[in-house]
Amino acid sequence: MNFWMNLDTAFFVSWLAAAVRLAGPVLLAALGEIYAERSGVLNIGIEGTILLGALSSYMMAVESGSTALGFIAGGVGGLLVGCVLAALYLRAHASQIVVGIVFNILAAGLATWIYALVMGNDSSPTIPMLEPWHVPLLSSLPFIGPILFQQPLPLYLTLLLAVLAHFGLFHTRFGLSLRAVGENPRAAHAAGLNVLKIRTWGVLFSCVGAGLAGSYLVTAQIGLFRDNIVSGQGFIALAIVIFGRWSPLKALVAAFIFGAADALQLSLQLFENTLPPQVLLALPYLLTILAMSGVVGRTLQPGALTQPYRKE
Repeated sequence: MNFWMNLDTAFFVSWLAAAVRLAGPVLLAALGEIYAERSGVLNIGIEGTILLGALSSYMMAVESGSTALGFIAGGVGGLLVGCVLAALYLRAHASQIVVGIVFNILAAGLATWIYALVMGNDSSPTIPMLEPWHVPLLSSLPFIGPILFQQPLPLYLTLLLAVLAHFGLFHTRFGLSLRAVGENPRAAHAAGLNVLKIRTWGVLFSCVGAGLAGSYLVTAQIGLFRDNIVSGQGFIALAIVIFGRWSPLKALVAAFIFGAADALQLSLQLFENTLPPQVLLALPYLLTILAMSGVVGRTLQPGALTQPYRKE
């Protein structure tokens, strides 16, 4: 009890700033996944897509010397993966769950092989990471300034994408069509919608978001590539989608909660505490289990989620 009472303001500022920063990658992946699941496709393959996006981002940044190009390359890598997964999910009518799991395993081996092929046995060079952007005036505010207004540029882009994703999903014709396809594809087809085309866009959005999440990890958090760079964040993103009730703005809040759980174990390492480190490391995954089990509340998923659709 004394440990918690002795924590000062600096600890909470450091913790919450890290929570906001760590929420970025999983939020990016979750925003894309919301579009896929709203269209009726469960893209479990985002774990492997994040990894390949991170690899694409790192290799482009090393070869070009540009961190900005590296960030864009992750999204391009995710788009290419999306084309493959969309073909398997929607054209080959393969099981979405099986394909997603197998792809994650394949991506892990493929990333290791490509990295060794290109980089050889040389030590991994670090790349210059994107510097935190201090928002004029706001960054100097006490307490809230360092938390919200001294973050890397990709975080602000992610927050903007969350707002745009919400508007696109609930206030545009495309968003209405996407949700209709995810609820009842046959009725949507009868209304004149191209179900396969709309679902393809959903998968592509999902994979681009996951690829950019990999870019975020490389260019704004770590500065290099390693095999375990993702560490289950794709599955945490899947839990955020459920936790956020398939809504981009609610997913933003859920991502911050998961980011706070992840940042807590990092921040507490700076202080003496009696909690076993394994307990702190397990916090994000415990929240994932709770979210996906429905303990945190009953969820109402899209009506046609994981259901294949074939033209008659």
